[in-house]
Amino acid sequence: MRRVCLTLPTHRACPDTIRAVAEEAAHGARHFDVEVHLLILDSSQAPVLAGHRQVVAALPRVPGVVVHHLDETAQRAFLRGAIARSGAAEGAAGPERMLGLMLPSRVSYGACTNRAFLFAEALGCASVHRRDSDSRYQHLDGEPVFPLHHELTALGRPAAEVAGLVSRSRLDPAYAHRPVALVGGSFVGEMSVDVEEIRRLDPLVYEDVIGLSVPDGYPEIWRRNLITESFRGAGTAAYTGDLTTLTTVSPTRVDMCNIALAREVYGRVPLPPATDTIGSDYFLLHLVHDARLPGVLHNRHIVNFHTGERRSDSGFLAYQLRFAKFLLAAPHLHSVYAGTTAAGESLLDTGGGLRASAVADLVRESTRLDPLENAERLDVVERSYRKLGGRYAEAADFLAARRERLIDEVREDMAEFALLIDAWEPLARETASKGIA
Repeated sequence: MRRVCLTLPTHRACPDTIRAVAEEAAHGARHFDVEVHLLILDSSQAPVLAGHRQVVAALPRVPGVVVHHLDETAQRAFLRGAIARSGAAEGAAGPERMLGLMLPSRVSYGACTNRAFLFAEALGCASVHRRDSDSRYQHLDGEPVFPLHHELTALGRPAAEVAGLVSRSRLDPAYAHRPVALVGGSFVGEMSVDVEEIRRLDPLVYEDVIGLSVPDGYPEIWRRNLITESFRGAGTAAYTGDLTTLTTVSPTRVDMCNIALAREVYGRVPLPPATDTIGSDYFLLHLVHDARLPGVLHNRHIVNFHTGERRSDSGFLAYQLRFAKFLLAAPHLHSVYAGTTAAGESLLDTGGGLRASAVADLVRESTRLDPLENAERLDVVERSYRKLGGRYAEAADFLAARRERLIDEVREDMAEFALLIDAWEPLARETASKGIA
């Protein structure tokens, strides 16, 4: 029986989400010939962790669903053993440095998903299906609408077979023989709470700041469209029925709270382990698209909401740091994406898998970019935030005090990502089907 991993990484209280994702796992087991491994990777503090354990213990037992709830102590023990056995940390990385990239002390959207990838490998899973702690499912006629249904229908099957199961196909027939590597949707509801506030306070400042996320050289009309669509997901329209498209999925059309990837993707290349950097976990979506791997885009969008912490002063400042690092990482990532776009299908080996060495070379090349560009980007952010005033002026002071460190950090993040790519395949191979006990 095919095993799949439905994962929920979290570092905050989310009992309702745990229950809802468990229902999604049960749906998958009931409607498909699969064993669903519900993997909760919990980095919460002790009181929250204890509450989550009670929620997990109370989940109904469902045939075909296996639940794993792992705190950071269990995750660290698993990773330390896997790193030591694989020999992946020999040379420049070293075992402790490699462990730090997999389980950093600071928030890392890529690292938490990389851990899910390795646990899925250990469990013998064919795919990883990712959800977030601050999301809910849409409903139709009183029933939740689960993205897992489309993910299990299409993922891993030849695109030619899937073409008859979707609403429409926009895939080049030349790629019809390839298996579907990605299935994803977006979110509906609130856009990013802090970014929305910037837009509301001053639309021109919003354009200046969000414009830093757009690659250089884009025609003005494309640039404006990207700025307009950024951070909005799929808008606010309610789900009324399925619409699925077989295509090479654009990374701008999906969200990491609503994504599934085949192991042929994440078994070759990990995500950037950058800390305090939003958007860094979208890297594989770009690779899948640029390598012309088939995907399915669906409209079972997840409902986005923001926790109370995100609306607090400390939550605001933490997000502004992550947003600033995202803007500073953009030139490095755009350099890599320009290379992957140019490489196209040559990113794949003769077996159709991603060539990790080619990706690592592009990542290393990006570390040679002139840091002056990022100094100028920080100038734009600081100037814009001071114009907004209030707590944005305080955020400008916060970023200015860390100016050189942030620029250096972003470059180091990319260098460490290249190291992780080098070590990843041996680590994944060593981990595969070994279990997590």
